[in-house]
Amino acid sequence: MERSQPRLPAWLVAATHAGLDLLFPPLCAGCERTGAHFCPTCAQAVEPLGHCICAQCGKPQAHPVFQCGDCQQNPSLLRLIRAATNHSGPLRHGIHSLKYANRPELAVPLARYLTVTFAQPPWPSIHAILDGVVPVPMHSVRMAERGYNQAERLAGAFCRQVHLPLQTDWLQRQRATESQVSLNRQQRRQNVAGAFIASAAARNKIILLIDDVYTTGATFHACAAAAHAAGASAVYALALAAPLQVHF
Repeated sequence: MERSQPRLPAWLVAATHAGLDLLFPPLCAGCERTGAHFCPTCAQAVEPLGHCICAQCGKPQAHPVFQCGDCQQNPSLLRLIRAATNHSGPLRHGIHSLKYANRPELAVPLARYLTVTFAQPPWPSIHAILDGVVPVPMHSVRMAERGYNQAERLAGAFCRQVHLPLQTDWLQRQRATESQVSLNRQQRRQNVAGAFIASAAARNKIILLIDDVYTTGATFHACAAAAHAAGASAVYALALAAPLQVHF
């Protein structure tokens, strides 16, 4: 029987990383200055998404509304969606580096924006009833290419900060999909429709989905559909960033 490798204590891992940072000072993902993975200057430049949003889907509006036209016309399986920040400036560079430049260590400083948002209404009351935090899953082929799932890294750091259980087995991506970047809203929904499947463990659970960027919500909606098909009681979603100007 193969024995699992012993895990190093958290303090030893932290000390090792600190030592490596002294020997090889990190570059800021926002401005490329030496000394921090995401420097204080860039951290301060990150813009919250603001309060001019739809109270249900969280999409930017001309003024705050309870339900935007899209939510009225297309009822959602998600109880609530929010994005923490505007997908621009240094944060945009940080997310790009986290996803494409093999910098998983950025998940820790970037997850703090999720934590700050999660401390604001209506999240504190939702916090108390959540059963688990589920990162939007990545297909095995993409995982092999990238080496890690950036949503899972963000969710893991977020869970440690807010003391919620991370559940990576409740939802899986059962088929590969093309990149959503160049697709319009309808194409995005078609692209991810049926791409996810939830396990029996999601039955009767209240779930919080975590992802890096929220544009049209197609991925969140597909994940929620899979979770509800498995019997989930309720699904909420929180993303690190969303573009302020996007045609929904």
